[in-house]
Amino acid sequence: MAAQPTVPASRNLLMRVLAAVVLVPIALGCAYAGGVLWSALVTLAVIGLFIEWLMVVDALRQRPVAVAGAIALALAGVCLALGRFELALLAAVVGLAVVAALSSQSRLWAVAGYLYAGAALFAAVMLRADREMGFAALIFVLLVVWATDIGGYFAGRGIGGPKLWPRVSPNKTWAGAVGGFLGSLLVSAGFAASGIGRMVPLLVLGGVLSVAGQLGDLFESAVKRRFGVKDSSHIIPGHGGLMDRLDSLVVVLALAAVLGFVRHGADGIGRGLMVW
Repeated sequence: MAAQPTVPASRNLLMRVLAAVVLVPIALGCAYAGGVLWSALVTLAVIGLFIEWLMVVDALRQRPVAVAGAIALALAGVCLALGRFELALLAAVVGLAVVAALSSQSRLWAVAGYLYAGAALFAAVMLRADREMGFAALIFVLLVVWATDIGGYFAGRGIGGPKLWPRVSPNKTWAGAVGGFLGSLLVSAGFAASGIGRMVPLLVLGGVLSVAGQLGDLFESAVKRRFGVKDSSHIIPGHGGLMDRLDSLVVVLALAAVLGFVRHGADGIGRGLMVW
């Protein structure tokens, strides 16, 4: 009887690996291509995020809100793909106003979900749009998030120990948090060793982004727990929904984009992030 819990765990791990084998090459291929292909992938993903958010907060029955938000995000994504940031921002702001106006229930939650998805859209597309360092910066962000997730998964299951925040996420441990943090440092050290950025600034950056990603994971868990939801959906085998898979990435992308923007403006977000 004691061995029974290991069967679902190993099956879940297998499903996670198989899903990653399919999805990671698609994400990396679109990231490498950049431009319209990357913008299209990100736009579809953030529309899915918005719809799942509405499902979690029990606001999807307000169909006009979902439709208006999805259309606004799609228009913003098209404008970003065409390099028209000002039009993308206009579409996003108008969409925000419409979502707020149409929400008769759970207005704050619906608006929060739209902002959550919109932040991911602008951050991901604009980070990659830097022609000089966009791809390197995007890959750095993706690898930090993935290394944090993988390090946290194996350290948490292999070491166990005290829970990180049991009221919000019963399965997460301090060992997993440290393991994920160390994974991000390995990625940072690898980039610095390859000549992309300097060692100490990249280690600090990777560590900060790792912590931000773990906080993003806890934030998504808190939202789901607030509404009594385990998985945002079951669209990705072994991972749950898009929110479950992208919770860390959304926060890390947003923070990375802000850091890059502050240092080098909208046209140099990648350089601002990586070149210290």
